[in-house]
Amino acid sequence: MKTTAIPVLPLHPLTLPARGSWPATVHRFDENSAWAVRAALAAQRPLLVRGEPGSGKSQLARAAAEALGRLFLAEVVHARSESQDLQWRFDGLARLGDAQAMSAGHCSAEEVRARLDQRNYLSPGALWWAFDWDTAERQHLRSSGRSARPQPPGEWTPAQGSVLLIDEIDKAEADLPNGLLETLGNGAFTVPWLEQAVSVAPETPTPLVVITTNEERELPAAFVRRCLVLNLQMPKSESDFIAALIERGKLHFADRCPDEVYRSAAAQLWEDRQAATAQGLQGPGYAEYIDLLRVVTTLQADPAQQRALLAKVQDFALKKHPPANG
Repeated sequence: MKTTAIPVLPLHPLTLPARGSWPATVHRFDENSAWAVRAALAAQRPLLVRGEPGSGKSQLARAAAEALGRLFLAEVVHARSESQDLQWRFDGLARLGDAQAMSAGHCSAEEVRARLDQRNYLSPGALWWAFDWDTAERQHLRSSGRSARPQPPGEWTPAQGSVLLIDEIDKAEADLPNGLLETLGNGAFTVPWLEQAVSVAPETPTPLVVITTNEERELPAAFVRRCLVLNLQMPKSESDFIAALIERGKLHFADRCPDEVYRSAAAQLWEDRQAATAQGLQGPGYAEYIDLLRVVTTLQADPAQQRALLAKVQDFALKKHPPANG
């Protein structure tokens, strides 16, 4: 097991620059989430982050990467995802097409074998990039860039390590988390057609793997046992909930809104959450609150006029479900 110093994560606001498709934003670790990240690094175990949509689960991984000076990698899980997709992908259709094209040409048997070598159609997945950047890059070049290459910041080197976000794992069947047990536990996986397993490179820190779930599907117990778990819970009382929203709003927009706009938007969100819960529906959360404030500050720069605008646009950001019958 690799042993490295575990840095202390900052509790002050952290600016997250735009990375790929992720826009620039601001994040602040609370003490609980900062300790959860450090514990996962120390245990060299995945960190499973539970919480409702919009509670900041995905951003936590991105913020950890920024705070630790690591590369941020992300894989969003969907219903058809398999554990193999996170490790490697094989483009069988491209190989079949090349075989058909070569059969119509005048190629020697040696040329056909060299061109149709399975390794030419093998692309590294997110776990491969996280475990061993150098071999992933060589394989990426060999496969003629059949899949996207992560774009690290210019100053990053593989020796700094990475943070891998496996987002919304509950969207997949149980075979996916079960299939990751050995890979995440051993820090290695095998790939057909390669003579050596892919494992965490000797000079690379063990990747921090952050896995999120919206609790749409129960995860296998064996998988959960092999993770450290962080529960991102929204405050239960109205006063605490509103205070938490105001704090988060000011983190993003500072003095671009007066206090009454922050408070009024938070109070309306609380009210809409209660109405949604009464119908057995998922209510709005932090993400919708930030969206609402972004609408207000974008459409009306004058703080004196924002309160009136808020009343006109708040339903579009907060009320996502059809009206209750009756």
